[in-house]
Amino acid sequence: MTPTLINPAGLHDPVGYGYSHLAAAGKDLVFVAGQYASGPDGTVPTPDFTEQVELAFRNLGTALAAAGLGYEHVARLGTYIVDHDEAKLGALLGVIRRIWGERPPAQTLIGVARLALPDMLFEVDAVAVRG
Repeated sequence: MTPTLINPAGLHDPVGYGYSHLAAAGKDLVFVAGQYASGPDGTVPTPDFTEQVELAFRNLGTALAAAGLGYEHVARLGTYIVDHDEAKLGALLGVIRRIWGERPPAQTLIGVARLALPDMLFEVDAVAVRG
């Protein structure tokens, strides 16, 4: 089976970076590529970590909506933090709690030295389930 690839108009065009925003596999699974604090042109509009987390999750919501899904459909998150520390964890947890409350999805947090673009401080990918 060939996955359906989706690149929503509300997000930057990722093809030049070598990926698509979503891949729907069959009727049940949707894989969302790493979302970061990207503006319409793919650049990072702010150096502030907390603002980057907020915008990355907003972009995740836009990606999910393009597949007819919402945050409630997310089964797993992968989060990546440059130079991870307790303060950054707190900023991430604030967003997770606001979106999912006491029922957050499974999550793996990985501290990294660097991400794809020099200004990126945070990235989140997801697996969502329809139905």
